[in-house]
Amino acid sequence: MFGFVTADLSSLNERQRQRYKAYYCGLCRSLSERHGSLARFTLTYDMAFLVMLLSALYEPYNLSGSAPCPAHPLGQRAFLQSEISDYAADMNVALAYLNCLDDWNDEINLPALASAKILEPSYRKVCKEYPRQCGVIKQSMSELKAIEDRRETSTDAAATVFGRLMAELFVMREDHWQNDLRTFGMALGQFVYVMDACIDLKGDKRAYKYNPFVYLYGRLDERERFKSILELLLADCVRSFERLPIVQDADIIKNILCSGVWIKFDSHYGTDNK
Repeated sequence: MFGFVTADLSSLNERQRQRYKAYYCGLCRSLSERHGSLARFTLTYDMAFLVMLLSALYEPYNLSGSAPCPAHPLGQRAFLQSEISDYAADMNVALAYLNCLDDWNDEINLPALASAKILEPSYRKVCKEYPRQCGVIKQSMSELKAIEDRRETSTDAAATVFGRLMAELFVMREDHWQNDLRTFGMALGQFVYVMDACIDLKGDKRAYKYNPFVYLYGRLDERERFKSILELLLADCVRSFERLPIVQDADIIKNILCSGVWIKFDSHYGTDNK
């Protein structure tokens, strides 16, 4: 359900692209340093967005530089790394571990079970350091499983649960900004859940998997219906973002929220002028 909150690199200038990639590389380094090199494979652009937004809000000290990258052995990669990239790395591991367990329980997926075994020691450490966030993530995933088992036809319940999960991820500290960050995370999470359901609809229908939109499958106006729903959800998310006093990297964050999040949708359903 992750992988939607990414930048539209074609709409960024070179400086913006390099800065965005530096946050991503910093998160990758934090994953490796805190949880071992194999944890790099759990890396998502969604968590890089979390780093960028919280860094823009709190403006922490960043360790910056260039270093070799196992995935790109030719040359070095610039990185930006801070306490926030460490936090996002921990949340990334918690999500990856629970997702692997979910895949094992749902599909008897042996590679997922093997990955969960590798991540388990790191997950236990993260739970001790962040019991609030890990508790909400675990509870939310359990509630989502129950909703799927009941085959609920409304998106509201599942989207709200996933929104609650995302909301807690954005609250690194319970401080002055926690309410605004939870509101933003809730709106973003609801958007991501519905986007995922829209894009996975055809495959879920074929595989007899749960999808709240299954009753709409095959309609001629499918794209337009989904687009209008998603636009309303994204508008709530953008309004919540605009309440935050963010100046640093605001141009990149707006690119992600207004353009990047639509890349997979447009790739799947086509753009408006097609």
